[in-house]
Formats: sequence, C-alpha cells, structure tokens
Amino acid sequence: MSEDESNDVDAGEQMQLGGIKTMPFILANDFCDRFATIGFNANLITYLTAELHLPLVEASNTLTNFNGASNLTPIVGGLIADSFAGRFWTIAAGSVAYQLGMVGLTVSALLPSLRPPPCRGEAGQACQRATPWQLLVLYLSLLCTSVGTGGTRPCVMAFGADQFELGKQRRRGDGEADSPRWSFFNLYFFGVELAKLVAITAVVYIQENVGWGWGLGVPTIAMLAAVTAFVAGYPLYVKMAPGGSPLTRLAQVAVAAFRKRKLAVPANPSLLYDDKKLDAGVSTTGRLLHTDQLKFFDRAAVVTDGDMERGGVPRPWRLSTGHRVEELKSIIRMLPIWAAGILLVTSASHNHSFAIQQARTMDRRVTASLEIPPASMLIFSNVAMLSTLALYDRVLVPRLRRLTGHPAGITHLQRTGVGLVISTASNAVAAVVERARRRAAARHGLLDSPGATVPMSVFWMAPQYAIHGAADAFMDVGRMEFLYDQAPDGMRSTAAALYWLTMSAGSYTGTLLVTAVHEGTKGEGEWLQDNLNRGRLDSYYWLVVTLQLINVVYFVICAKLYTYKKVEVVDQESAGGRDETVDQASVGENEMDDEKGSRVEDVELQPLLLSDVTLA
Repeated sequence: MSEDESNDVDAGEQMQLGGIKTMPFILANDFCDRFATIGFNANLITYLTAELHLPLVEASNTLTNFNGASNLTPIVGGLIADSFAGRFWTIAAGSVAYQLGMVGLTVSALLPSLRPPPCRGEAGQACQRATPWQLLVLYLSLLCTSVGTGGTRPCVMAFGADQFELGKQRRRGDGEADSPRWSFFNLYFFGVELAKLVAITAVVYIQENVGWGWGLGVPTIAMLAAVTAFVAGYPLYVKMAPGGSPLTRLAQVAVAAFRKRKLAVPANPSLLYDDKKLDAGVSTTGRLLHTDQLKFFDRAAVVTDGDMERGGVPRPWRLSTGHRVEELKSIIRMLPIWAAGILLVTSASHNHSFAIQQARTMDRRVTASLEIPPASMLIFSNVAMLSTLALYDRVLVPRLRRLTGHPAGITHLQRTGVGLVISTASNAVAAVVERARRRAAARHGLLDSPGATVPMSVFWMAPQYAIHGAADAFMDVGRMEFLYDQAPDGMRSTAAALYWLTMSAGSYTGTLLVTAVHEGTKGEGEWLQDNLNRGRLDSYYWLVVTLQLINVVYFVICAKLYTYKKVEVVDQESAGGRDETVDQASVGENEMDDEKGSRVEDVELQPLLLSDVTLA
C-alpha cells in the first residue's frame, strides 16, 4: 500500500470517531455516578446517625464537608485534564477512585466489625458510637468518592460534547447531511435527572426496607459496569490532546501584561505577536481572534527587546500570543455570567431543609394507608425537569428556530435568563403556600403544637418543586452550554468545573444567608425557628425572591455587555475538507489564501448547538 493510500485509510478511520455511538459508554458512566451519589447522599444522615450512632451535629458536619469537597474537587480534576492527562484518562481515573470509595462504603455496611453493634435497650439506650477505626474507613471511602467526582464531573460533559463538535469537524468533508438533532447537554441533564429519580425511589427503598448492604451494593455494582463500559469504548472516542496547564498560560499573560503596563497598545491588532505552531495544541477548533475589550492584556502580545530566546522562541513570561491573550479575556468575560448562578443554587438550598420540614407538618396521605415521605417531594422537581427538557428540545426549539432563525432557538444566555425568572416564581409560590400553611395552623389552634399535622395537603407544595425543576431545565443546561461554548478549547474541562464550583459557592452562600437571617430576626418575631407555625418562613422566602429579582437585573446587564469570543474559521469546502487554518501574519482577515484554499473570518460566535446528538 502506498503512503498516500495509507493516509487515506487513516483519514477514513478518523472520520468514524466520535458521534452518537459513543454516548452509551459516556452517559452510562455519569448515570451510575449520579445514581450512586444521590442514592447514598439521600440517606447519608440516616446512615451516620442510625448505623454509626454519631451525634446529629457531627453527622451534619460530616455531610456538609463531604458535599463541599465533592463540589470543589472538580476544579482540580478540570485542571489536571486540561494540563496533561486529557479528559479520557481523567474520567477513567476518577471513575476508578469513585469505585474504590463505593466498595469501601459497601464493605463497611456488610461487615459487622466495621460498624458498632446495634443499640440495646429501649428508646435507643446504650448506643455504642463508631470507633475511630470504623470512622477512618468511612472517611477514607468518602474521600475516594470525592476525589472520583473531581475526575468525572468536570470532564464527562466536555468529553461527551467533544464527540460531536470535534467529530463533526472531522466528518464535514464527507457530505454528511443534517438530521434532526437533540442537544447533547439536554440529553446529559435528562440522564442525570433520570438517575436522581431512580436513586431517590429505588435505592432509598432498598436501604430502608432491605438493608444498607444491598442499598450501597446496587449502585456499587452499577458503577463497576459503567467503568468497564467507558473504558471499553476507548477506540471510538475523539480525544483532544491536553495543551498544558491553563492556569500557567493565564498567569503568563497577566505577568507579561503587567511588566509592559507602561507600553502603548498598537492601534492595529495585526501588530500583536502571533505564532500558529505554538498555539496549535490549545486551539483545536480555531484560534481566538482579537477583541476590543480588556485591552490592558494586549500588552502581553507586544514584542519588545529581550522577549525572544535564541532561535526565535518567545519567553512565555514576557511574551504571549494573541490567542493566549484572548484566552484570558474569555475567562474574565465569563465570570460575571457565571456568578449569577450562585444565587440560583442559594435560592434552592432550602428545598433540602426548610421545605422538607414544612412537608413533615402537613397532611402527607396519598391513600388511607400510604403516606409520602417528606424528602420524596423532590420527585416533583425531577419529573418536571425531565418533562421540560423533552418538551423544550423536541417541541419548543423547532418553533423557536422558525421565529428567531437561531440554530438553538434562543441563545444560551437567553435560556439562562428564562431559568432565573422561573426560579424566582418558584420561591414566590413557596412563600404563598407557606403563608397559607401558617394560617391553617392558626385557625386550628396549632401554633404551639409544632409536632401536630396541619390539615392542609402536602401536595400544595408540589407546584413550587415542579416550577423549580422547570427552572433547572433552562438554567442548568443554559449555563453548561454557555461555559462549554465560550471557554477556550484548551480550558473546557476547567470551565465545566466552574459549574460545580457554583454549586459549592451557592450552598455556602445559603448557609451564610440563613445564619444572617436567624441572627438578624432573633426575638419575638424570629423568622426561622424550630416551630415553623410560630416562625415567618414565608418572609424568608420573600427575601430570597427579592434577592433573585436583583440577580435577574444583574444578569441582564451582564448579558447585554457580554462579548462573544471570536474564532478563526476554516473554509472546509475550499480546503478540500482538510483541517487547515491561515496564519494571521501572512494574510489579513476575510482574505482568501489561494494556495491553501482557506480563509480567516472574524466571526462573533453566537451560542450554537456545537454539541448535537444526531438521532437519525
């Protein structure tokens, strides 16, 4: 076989990588991750207090620390993936770590030597607390699961989206026709919510009625199958090579710009330093073009004496390319939009605390002999999000496309804004329902009977959960699409980790808000107290609504001022389907290079469905 024929075969094989055939491997891995995480977390407080006999405060702190760590480790995992390991190997390593943690938890639930003996006597008398050795096994297992989520959560979404964006680029010259599409991120979140729904029903039921051994063993077995399947799909994946530490590149730009802070920025952006070969590893889908915002950092790309080593190699802490300058600009521009999600998480944090306590005081009868557990009210949120995702992608998007002409129907920022507004409505409904619940308690003389059941059906709370689920379908997906689309190629895992950092920051902000309200309203009219019938939880909800309205205004201003990144685009038709770009130093923007058949376009990226799943 000749060299040319060999190259044709290799190119043909490359065209087959990625696409929908990779989804069973990728999504199954994350499905089981969430299945295991939610299935255990939903009852973790019960396991710690009822099985390990920890005091409530210590058990609560353990739960808080575990959740905090699980939402912070994705930042580290994203940096590792973008810096040197790549997304595939980071996901694989994280999945193995998570598997080890789940095995440790399951073994501790099965072996009597790793648990204290059951309580003896009546009313929980003579309960022996877990020994330091037994707690060490627990903490090491939880640590492994936290490390595992750090490897999977920031990378699975970006890696899955890569299979369609990068795979689609490799197939463009193949004459592939457009087909009906389902946004990858909609599909991803649909799978996540389905995993949550199964976990809070089936797994919790097994834990409560069969035992903790099987309750933890089922998700552990599912996780093992997912890890095996994900690794088995290795030959099918499009794998983007890591481009070095993104934080190092950002720091180099900032340091170089600061060193040259007294220099004047050239009026012509083409005079800024550019090096196509140097940026090849961090600009897979195209180099970033110059934008007029944050011009201070352009100084990092101004060539001065001493910026070059012998052989023409730039000193990275003195000189950066225009692409690397724009990487830093892109991240900085994204941060105000990202910050708007923090209050969304804060506004939903009470769904796992105050709202459950509300439900506990209400009539929870489904039938004469069946009551719905208070925590199971979250089912309404899960079902609403699943329904909204399906309705949005299969019904709304086609109609919105005809109205707006936008490939996604509406932009990612518009979708995020809709989610913020719907979330505000959710808390307004919660405030109205809580006020009605307190009035019902007052009418029946139950103000001083916090343990009594208020004669008001718990299903009055279903709308607030459902509205919140619909808000998540807009907000969560819109935020993730925005982060993936607007992040530089070499920083997408790190950008996805920002999503989880939002969860962590929002949770801690919720704690601060509750603490401030509790301290600020102490006295006769205390808002938050153990006796909800005497408290003013509805006032707390209205406070959250007010903060959310301010947040909506803030988000709209940020969205109006936001500048989308600009990328170099290759004319694949003229280039004969080859992945080639034009060096900015040799031709101007929008000019055709006759030899290569490519052009550079100054394109302002609107949020496109870069990561679509072809169903047909």
